[in-house]
Amino acid sequence: MGNAKRYEYDYSDYEEGKTPATMVEEILADPEFPQVTELVIGSWGDSCGADCQPIIDGIVDNKERFSHVESLFVGDMDYEECEVSWILQGNYGSLWAAMPQLKSLTIKGSTDLRLGEISHEKLESLTIICGGLPVSVIESVQKAKLPALKKLLLYIGSDYYGFDGNAETIGTLLEESDFPKLEYLGIEDSEIQDELAEVVLESKYMKQIHTLDLANGTLTDKGGELILKKLPLYPNIKTLDLHYHYMSDHTAEKLKALPVEVDVSEANEQEEYDGEIWMNAMLTE
Repeated sequence: MGNAKRYEYDYSDYEEGKTPATMVEEILADPEFPQVTELVIGSWGDSCGADCQPIIDGIVDNKERFSHVESLFVGDMDYEECEVSWILQGNYGSLWAAMPQLKSLTIKGSTDLRLGEISHEKLESLTIICGGLPVSVIESVQKAKLPALKKLLLYIGSDYYGFDGNAETIGTLLEESDFPKLEYLGIEDSEIQDELAEVVLESKYMKQIHTLDLANGTLTDKGGELILKKLPLYPNIKTLDLHYHYMSDHTAEKLKALPVEVDVSEANEQEEYDGEIWMNAMLTE
C-alpha cells in the first residue's frame, strides 16, 4: 500500500448540488489521484437519503483510471454525519471484475447493500462494518471465491438494524466458505456474541488463523469460559481480541493469562430493567 486520500462532502456541499456522481468526477480531476493507492470515500453529502451507487458505477465505468487503487473504503463516516444504520449503500456486483488489482475492501453500512457474486483472485482483506448484517450479504460472502483472502471481519449487529439470521447462519458461513489463506477471522459486534463464539470456536478456520476477533459484542463469562477451554487446542492463534465485552474481572484476568496477546479492555456492566437483563453491542444504530 502507499498513498492514501479521503474524499467527502458535507451537507452544505449537497445543498450546493454536489452528488455521488460529481464526487467521482472530482476524484478523477484531482491531480493527486493518480498517486493514490488507498482510496477512502467518506460522506457523499446526503448519505442517509441517497445511496452510493453512482460512486460504485463511476469506478466501474472508469476502471482503467482506478487501476492503481489497491485499497478501497466506502462509507467512512461517523454518527454525526450519518448513523451507520442509515447509510445507504449499493450493489458491488460489478466491482469485482472492474478492480482486479484490489487487495482490501471495507464497506460501512448495510442498508441496501448487495455484494453479488464475489470472485476475486487478489483480494486479501474484506471488512463490513454495520449495525446489522443481512443474511443475503452473509450468503454472498459464504459463496465467495477469494483464494487470496487473509482477513475477514464482519460486524453482525442487531436484528433491529438488519441482522436477520442466527448463530446457525454464521456456523453455515464458516462451514461452507472456502478461504484457504485466511489468517484473521473477526465475527464481532453481536448481541448473541456467546453463541457466535461457540460456532467460531468449532469452525475449521480455528486450525489456520493467527488472529481471533470476537470483540465489540455481548460476550459474557459463558463465552469467556468457552474460549478458555478451547483456545489451548489451537497453538497457531497468537492474538485474541475481546475488547468491549460483558465479562467479569475474574474471567478477564484468566484470559489475560493465556500465552497469547489478549485485549479485554472496555469492560461493560449488564443493566437490569423491569426484570430483564440488557446488554448492547458496541455498534448498532
